Amino acid sequence: MIKIEKKDIWLFIAQAGVWTVILFALPLATFLSTRDWESTHTSLVLVWQLLRGPLVLYFANFYIFGPHLFFRRRYGLFLLCNLLLVLAVNYGFFFSYFLIKEHVPAMNSAAWIGFFSGAFMFLLLNLVMAAIAIGILHFIRIRQIKQQLKDEKAKSTEAELAWLKSQINPHFLFNTLNNISSLTQIDPDAAQDAIAQLSDLLRYAMYETNKKLVPIKGEVEFMRNYVSLMKLRCNEKAKVNCQFSIVNDQLVIAPLLFISLIENAFKHGLSSSRPSKIDILLEQKADTLVFTCDNTNYPKDDGDRSGSGIGLENTRRRLELMYANRYTWEQKIENDIYHVRIELVMDN
Repeated sequence: MIKIEKKDIWLFIAQAGVWTVILFALPLATFLSTRDWESTHTSLVLVWQLLRGPLVLYFANFYIFGPHLFFRRRYGLFLLCNLLLVLAVNYGFFFSYFLIKEHVPAMNSAAWIGFFSGAFMFLLLNLVMAAIAIGILHFIRIRQIKQQLKDEKAKSTEAELAWLKSQINPHFLFNTLNNISSLTQIDPDAAQDAIAQLSDLLRYAMYETNKKLVPIKGEVEFMRNYVSLMKLRCNEKAKVNCQFSIVNDQLVIAPLLFISLIENAFKHGLSSSRPSKIDILLEQKADTLVFTCDNTNYPKDDGDRSGSGIGLENTRRRLELMYANRYTWEQKIENDIYHVRIELVMDN
């Protein structure tokens, strides 16, 4: 069963409107110039006799021959149907040869050449109109295919983003609980406060980050609390600096976008026996958001799976999915300092 959508009806109306203008343009011009109904009627009859074939060929190819023959690669049958339709619609013109031959036997060769040339041009006009119908139909089909691919890509992107976010939260929770577990052996009161902070963090991660974009104010508060929680595990040899400079608190951003980088800094930037430092900066510069993180580089050994890099991979992937062509990523290790910098061009 053929399903007719609203857009199909509007498409037909638009095409019918164009053909109406073509058919009545010359008769209308004749009436406006002569104010004579008989001349106008004669003009309308001539236009109809000339264009009724192309009109039928156009709609037949657009709605029947094109979809059911041409685009199914049945080219031979497609051409045959068009030729038969041209002859059927314009039989009076093409079979007038026999009438002319019978009633005007004295026509010279030049007249016959003119007649056949006119017949060929008339046939060509009809076939060109069929080609135009196929061309327009092809253009519409290409646009529909591109839109379908775009919609499928959007659905795939949303699904992948949801999967990546599901990877972030358990990874973050796993490392934070390890930190609190270590803290319980050193300072139980601080561990209790840390659990309360973790509760606030998880509440935000579970209930406030289900949207595609969230206000940056909540993200800043989340990162600030996270850094405060992580500083509890630092000794006197570690220096942690964290600065947020946001002009527009209503700016929206992908949730939990930078937390994996901060988490990575604490995993790889701290040492229990050597001086350590972590510098975190998030600032807004006009319509650009800049995040930088510098930390001392103390790589984990092969047996330590806490630094497997899942968080960094997810961050890069989320940037590519949500900020394609609108972000820059800079990552390097220089003088035993790991540096990462992200610039996001915001669209709001």
